[in-house]
Amino acid sequence: MAEKIMNLRGLKCPLPALRVRKGLAGLQSGDVIVAECTDPLAAIDIPNLLRQTGDTLEGKAEADGVLTFRIRKT
Repeated sequence: MAEKIMNLRGLKCPLPALRVRKGLAGLQSGDVIVAECTDPLAAIDIPNLLRQTGDTLEGKAEADGVLTFRIRKT
């Protein structure tokens, strides 16, 4: 299993979700993306994206204005 960290800080809606979608497309089942976002709308967009793709949100955290999503490709 691979883990890919995506620095999406400073990007505004819808770019964080679009980049996560593109990143997931290049992964194999079981791989993980850790997406770091500063756009508050990512808290809505990324879970909605995962409902569409069927991938799993394993964790979500916020610290110092940075939202961090841990996503597993299914």
